[in-house]
Amino acid sequence: MPAGIPAGTLALLLVISLLSGIGITAVGPGGIFVTIALYALTDLPPATIVGTASATFIATGLVGTAGYYRSGELGSHGGPRSAGVLSVTGLVGALSGVRLSAFVSRGAFGLLLGGLVMVTGVLVFYRSGYGTGGASYDTTSTRGTLGVAAVGTFVGISGGLLGVGGPVLTVPLLVALGVPMLFAVGVAQVQSIFIAAFATLGYVVRDAVSWALVVAIGVPELVGVVLGWRVAQAVDADRLTRFLAVLMLLLGPYIALH
Repeated sequence: MPAGIPAGTLALLLVISLLSGIGITAVGPGGIFVTIALYALTDLPPATIVGTASATFIATGLVGTAGYYRSGELGSHGGPRSAGVLSVTGLVGALSGVRLSAFVSRGAFGLLLGGLVMVTGVLVFYRSGYGTGGASYDTTSTRGTLGVAAVGTFVGISGGLLGVGGPVLTVPLLVALGVPMLFAVGVAQVQSIFIAAFATLGYVVRDAVSWALVVAIGVPELVGVVLGWRVAQAVDADRLTRFLAVLMLLLGPYIALH
């Protein structure tokens, strides 16, 4: 079994990975559940958890980007510019996060991850209730570009340090600023490729990536990404978004105290 994980635990990880993939492209928050599952269900050290999760997010970002390019969100006004700003700043942040991870114990990792889960839950809940309005935030203006850059840097640091995919934070933050949801999900897919790639590289150097586990959980995750993109194009995601928000708010304290 990959990384010595029992068959029953691995089967549960595969199911969670499938659902996580759906979340990544349907509403943004999704990849974080892979990191949570690896932390809660295995005895892997934090570096291996983050390195393994990050490696799967490279593939999900590529597939998600292809989907949102096909449906037109990435070709819309400001799409390429916003994706580029998010990617460059996210890359710098990810490298910083990988460096910081060397100073984080497993206990501190759980506290940070739990806190981030709760904050993300609040952001997602806010987005579901108040952040679904029109495109009132111009991402092509100087002010808009600086806002996108700030989001990219913060998300990059979080990704490199805690192994959370770009969309989990980028989408709720952008939509809270006033960016349309599908546009935010689309540009976040591009950013996630760069954050995940450079975070993974940092952990490969430290020999902290379980490639067998990457393949095992990555396949159902990719299936979920395709399904999630279809859901996003066809379904009003407000109810699912609120469910995810409540789930994150409940999971946060559990992870922090686990």
